[in-house]
Amino acid sequence: MSSSVYVINPNSSQAVTAAIDAAVVPLRSVDGPGIVCLSLAEGPPGIQSQRDVDGVISPMLHKASELEESAGAFVIACFSDPGLHALREQSRRRVFGIAECGVLTALTLGQRFGVIAILPTSIPRHLRYFGAMGVMDRFAADLPIGLGVAELSDERETLGRMIEVGRTLKSAHGADVLVMGCAGMARYRAALEEAVGVSVVEPTQAAVAMAVGHVRLSQAFTP
Repeated sequence: MSSSVYVINPNSSQAVTAAIDAAVVPLRSVDGPGIVCLSLAEGPPGIQSQRDVDGVISPMLHKASELEESAGAFVIACFSDPGLHALREQSRRRVFGIAECGVLTALTLGQRFGVIAILPTSIPRHLRYFGAMGVMDRFAADLPIGLGVAELSDERETLGRMIEVGRTLKSAHGADVLVMGCAGMARYRAALEEAVGVSVVEPTQAAVAMAVGHVRLSQAFTP
């Protein structure tokens, strides 16, 4: 039976994939679908530009096609959701993008969501996406911490900047729920939530939770 949730990190960073794998540990269960996290060898070390986003779509679609028969669902673990609609068109399985799922989850937890981005260059992509999603009337702001994907491993610096940006989103922009704008930030969620005092959504956890729920329900109704 098709059951695994494949979480595809479209960059080639094994460190980011390991962080994603650790983030979804609470969603694993003995009787649930398997959750398999993998990197895209053809991808860049970090996805930080529109060119990076566009460049990973074709190899990601190829990887997903190889996994199709054993998949219960796919999760695209990049906050730009590269190839989301193309993979939905290609696959017979449900496909979840972490940006879409992160924002939709945030809308259930607060009135105005703020996003913590990694770099200023990420923000125009995010704004285009939020506009396409039709959620701008619930959007507070999107602010960067100014660190690239590879620099997120400096935990003290990263958390300090995330707390500073999170507090600004709350106090200056009226955000009452925050979304982490990168798949490599999960280990900071609890500390950030406590420091800022609002709910924080880690988008990969949000997407995988939806995917697991869908697979479990699909299996429950399969004769």
